[in-house]
Amino acid sequence: MHTSNISIDVVLDEGKVPEKIQWRASDSTADTAQQAKAMMLAFWDGADKSALRIDLWTKEMMVDEMADFYYQALMTMADTFQRATNQGELTTDMKNFASKFIKRFKELQLQ
Repeated sequence: MHTSNISIDVVLDEGKVPEKIQWRASDSTADTAQQAKAMMLAFWDGADKSALRIDLWTKEMMVDEMADFYYQALMTMADTFQRATNQGELTTDMKNFASKFIKRFKELQLQ
């Protein structure tokens, strides 16, 4: 059996606000740790039937980057949902919501 490891290092300021997020994966072809401005990590607790989440972003994460990050996360969650459940109609609904979300964000930015 093969074990793969993913490690995440978060540098915090005095107020415990993330300043730097780095991650590395044992099966990655990257030689060095990868930088990130934000991350979302979710685990499913089958016993409690609840999601456990860690959402972090650095001070450098801009609002427009956060909107793009959420849009892309919603789209990839829809793809994962499709692969896991084969529920095409719900997947389309999720992707339509993501598209409306980013469109509305851009509209509000112009105001």
